Amino acid sequence: MHVGAVPAVAPDPLPPSPDGLIEALRAAVGAGGLMVDPDVTAAYSRDMMPLAPSGLPLAVVFPSDTAQVAAVVRACAARGVPIVPRGAGSGLTGAANGVDGAVTVVLTRMNRILEIDEGNRLAVVQPGVVNLTFRTEVESKGLFYAPDPSSYDWCTLGGNLSTNAGGLCCVKYGVTTDAVLGLQVVLASGEVLRTGRRTVKGVAGYDLTKLFVGSEGTLGIITEATLALRPRPAAPCTMVAAFSDTEHAGAAVSGAIRAGLVPSLLEIMDATCIRAVQQHTGSSILGEGEVPAAIMIGQSDAGTTVGRQEMDLLERVCTEAGAVFSYVTEDLAEGRLLLQARRAVLTSLEVLGTWLTDDVCVPRTEMAALIAACEEISADVGLTIGVVGHAGDGNMHPTIVYDASDPAQLAAAHDAFGRILDAGRALGGTVTGEHGIGRVKQEFLRGEIGDLGLEVHRAIKRALDPEGLFNPGSMFE
Repeated sequence: MHVGAVPAVAPDPLPPSPDGLIEALRAAVGAGGLMVDPDVTAAYSRDMMPLAPSGLPLAVVFPSDTAQVAAVVRACAARGVPIVPRGAGSGLTGAANGVDGAVTVVLTRMNRILEIDEGNRLAVVQPGVVNLTFRTEVESKGLFYAPDPSSYDWCTLGGNLSTNAGGLCCVKYGVTTDAVLGLQVVLASGEVLRTGRRTVKGVAGYDLTKLFVGSEGTLGIITEATLALRPRPAAPCTMVAAFSDTEHAGAAVSGAIRAGLVPSLLEIMDATCIRAVQQHTGSSILGEGEVPAAIMIGQSDAGTTVGRQEMDLLERVCTEAGAVFSYVTEDLAEGRLLLQARRAVLTSLEVLGTWLTDDVCVPRTEMAALIAACEEISADVGLTIGVVGHAGDGNMHPTIVYDASDPAQLAAAHDAFGRILDAGRALGGTVTGEHGIGRVKQEFLRGEIGDLGLEVHRAIKRALDPEGLFNPGSMFE
C-alpha cells in the first residue's frame, strides 16, 4: 500500500474510547476517514528517513476539508492529545513520523485545485495536491509553477509548504516560500487563520505566511495555499559536461557565477551516482567509456536564441575550467533523458543497499571541498557515499549506502551523516538547504542558530501552540 493512500477497504468497527476521542474523531471525519487498526496505522509511522525515531499513532484521520481538520484539532486539544500533520510521506527528516499515542492527520484527501486565476497568475490549492499534477495542470494553461522537488511525481504541495522544499529549479526560481502568496492555517485552538494576500505586493503586518512555510507542522496545519504562478517558460536548451575531477567541476560553477549566468537548473553528479544510475537503468549517460569523476547538467529556459547563447557560454566556461567533454543540445528528448538520469539517482543507489540522503548547503565556491570531504568520510567509515545536488545554489545531497541489517554499518551511516553536516558548516554552510530539520537534526539546528535563536523559536511555538500539541519532537524539543 502506498503510504499516501487511504486503504480501499471498509473500516473496522471502532472500539469505544474512555475519553471519547475516537468517537469525536469519527464525528469529525466519518468512519471511512478514521483508522485505528495498528496494522494500518503503522504504515503512517515513518517518512523516507531511516534514522529518525518514530512511534505508532493512536489513530490516523483523513479529513476532506478545513472544517474537518479544525474539528480534529479541537477534539485532540480538548484531551491533550498530540497531532502530527502528514502529506504523502516523501519527507527526508522524519518530520511526519508518528508519535506514540498521537493522532496523525493525513491530508492527501484534500487534493483539489480550487482555482487557477490566469489573469493574476495565481492558484489556490489544497495541501493534498501532488506537485506534478499541479504543475501539469497549470502548464496546460500556459503557466508555470517552479518548485520541483525530486519526488515531484508523488510529493504533495502541503508537504512542500511544511518543509519549504526546493528542487532542481531553485537556482533561478527559488524555493517554495518564494512562490507562496498566502495560506489558510488551522491553529492549535481550532481557529482558522488566513495569512498573506492575492496581490503582487503587500507588506501589512508581520509576514505570517513565511513563518508557517517551513515550520514542519509545529505551528499549525496548512489547509489551503495561494500560490504565485509564472508564464510557462520556453522549451529548454541543455548542456552536459564531464570532468576528470571534482575540483574542475567546482571551478566551472564558480566560473558560471562570475560570468553572470543564471540557468534554470545546474545539477552535478559524482562518479558513484553515475555508475549507480548506469547499472540500474542499463544505459550509459554519456556513451561508452570511462566514467568521469563528475558530470554537470545545465539548462536554460530563456528561449531559443538566448537559451542557446546561455548554454554555449556555460559550455565555454566548463571547457575553460577543465571539462574533458561537453555537449549542448536543443533536442527535448535528449534533455529529458539527462534529467531523468539525475532524478533516478536515489532509486539507483537503493539497488546497492539502504540509502540515507543528507542535505547540506555550502557557498558555491566550496562545493568541490564538500565533495572531497564526503570522499574522505566515505573512506574512513567504509561505506559508499554518492554526491548529487544542485550545483547552481550549492545545495548538495551526499547519499550514504549501507546494510540496514548490519548494526556496525548502521552506526557508521549515522556517524557519516553527522560528519557530513559538520563538514558543511565548517565550510560556511547550513545543515539543511531544503529538507528541513525534522527529528534527525535538532542538535545541528542548535549548533547553527545558537541557544538564543533556539529560544526565539520556542517562544514563537509557545505563542501559537501553548500546549505543545503540534508535531512534538520535530525541529526542536
